Amino acid sequence: MNKLKGSDPILYSIVKEEFNRQKTYIEMIAAESYVPIEIMELQGSVFTNKTTEGYPGNRYHGGCYAADKMETLGIERAKKLFKAEHANIQPHSGSQANQAVYAAVLEPNDTVLGLRLDQGGHLTHGNRANFSGRIYRFISYGLSRERELIDYEELEKLALKHRPRMIVTGGSAYPRIIDFKRISDIAKEVGGYFMVDMAHVAGLVAAGIYPNPVEYADFVTSTTTKTLCGARGGFILCRREYAKAIDKGVFPGTQGSAHLHIMAAKAYTFKRAGTEEFKNLMIQVVKNAQKLGEVLKEYGFRLVSEGTDSHLLLVDLRPKGITGKALEEALDYVGITVNKNMVPFDTEKPTVTSGIRIGTTAVTIRGAMEEDMEEIGDIIKEVSENIGNKGKLDSIRERVINLSNRLPLYNGDYDIV
Repeated sequence: MNKLKGSDPILYSIVKEEFNRQKTYIEMIAAESYVPIEIMELQGSVFTNKTTEGYPGNRYHGGCYAADKMETLGIERAKKLFKAEHANIQPHSGSQANQAVYAAVLEPNDTVLGLRLDQGGHLTHGNRANFSGRIYRFISYGLSRERELIDYEELEKLALKHRPRMIVTGGSAYPRIIDFKRISDIAKEVGGYFMVDMAHVAGLVAAGIYPNPVEYADFVTSTTTKTLCGARGGFILCRREYAKAIDKGVFPGTQGSAHLHIMAAKAYTFKRAGTEEFKNLMIQVVKNAQKLGEVLKEYGFRLVSEGTDSHLLLVDLRPKGITGKALEEALDYVGITVNKNMVPFDTEKPTVTSGIRIGTTAVTIRGAMEEDMEEIGDIIKEVSENIGNKGKLDSIRERVINLSNRLPLYNGDYDIV
C-alpha cells in the first residue's frame, strides 16, 4: 500500500490500524472469515475500472470480451460446486440476492413465510424494518420452546392456513441442520415456491458436510463470505426453468451495473471451495465449534438447542446473569470479537440481548484446533466472571495476544508496512 501511504496517510493509518486489530484479536463473529490473498488481489484488480450491464454475450456496453469470459467461468464454477442448473453471480450482497428472488417471482403484498429474526432468521426474511417486511406480507414461523429447533408442525399449520406464495428458510443464528426436504414438501403441498438462504452454511454445503438445499429448493441464495471464506458479495442458484426470471430479477430488476472485480473474486472463491484443502478446513471448523460448545457447557453456559451442527454457537447468558451487550464489550476489551445476539423468546431489547453468537470459521483459518478451543472457552469463562474488573481483564488480554501470536494471520505472508 505504498501509493496510498504517500497520497493519503490518514486513510492508510486507519487501514493499518484495522490490520493490526485483526492480527492481535481472535475473530469469532460467525459471519466473518479471512479471505485468501488472491481474493484481495482480485477485488483490487483492473476489473474495477470496467462498467457493464447485462450478461455474457448480451451486454449494454462495449469492451466486455474479458468480462464475459470471467463471468461465464464464475457461473460454471458455481453450478458445478453446488450441482445447480443455473447460477447468477451478480448480486452485490446476500440481501440483494434475496431481494432479486422476491422481485423475480413475487408481487407486492404476496404472502411469504419466513423464520423470525429473533429466533435465528435474517432481516430479509420479513422483518418489518426491512424492505421484505414492507413490500410483502410475511408470516413468521419460529422454534419450539422445548427443543429450540424449527417447529415444522407450526410451519405446516401456518402454510395450510395462509397458503403462501413462498416459504423462506435459512438462518443467521440457527446452529442446527435444517430439514430442507420437509419444508420443500410443505411448500409443494400449498403450491408455493421454496427459497433457501444458505449464506451462513454455504461453505459447509460446498464441503459436503451440510445438506445441499439445491436438491430441494426452487431458489438458493447466499453470500460468498462467511463459511465460503471468499469475495464480498452474493449469488443465486435456481432450477433451469426459473433462469430467465432470476436474471431479470437481478438486472434490471434490482441492480444496475455489475461489480466485475468482485465477480472475479467470486470465481476464485468457487474454485477454492471445491478443493480437498477447503473441505478439510470446513470439517475442522465444525469440530472446533462443537468442542467449544462442550467446553462452555462444562463451565455452566447454556447453549441454545444444546449444541451445534455447524460453524456457530448461540449462547444463552441468562443463567449467568449477564447480558449479551455486557459480555460482547468485555470480550472485545480483551481481544475476542463476538456479537451480542437475541436468543429464542428473549426478553431483552435487540440492542442488549440475552445471548452472544460465536463462530469458529475465522480462527480455524488461522490454524486453531480443538485444544485452542479449550483455551478460548476458559478465556470466555474468565471474562464473564470479571466484567468490570479492569486489572483482571488486562491480564486476560495478554493471554489473547499470546494466542494470536501462536495463530498468525496469513501465516505471516501478508503485511502492511
